[in-house]
Amino acid sequence: MEIFFSIVQRKVVTPNDFTSLDQVEDRLIAFERRCNETARPFRWKYTPASNSRQPAGCDHQPAVLASAA
Repeated sequence: MEIFFSIVQRKVVTPNDFTSLDQVEDRLIAFERRCNETARPFRWKYTPASNSRQPAGCDHQPAVLASAA
């Protein structure tokens, strides 16, 4: 959800030049229609292995590794 809301904020809400709530609604609806026409899945880059690298001096285990132990 955070990814979706960050996209909406960058592409719809910014710049904040609305003079009424109707304009906000119209822009959100237009964005929704455009996105639905060109929708495709996100390409996730996060994996549990990418979270296994810890900064120097860090002595706690990430939740993914701790649950497997």
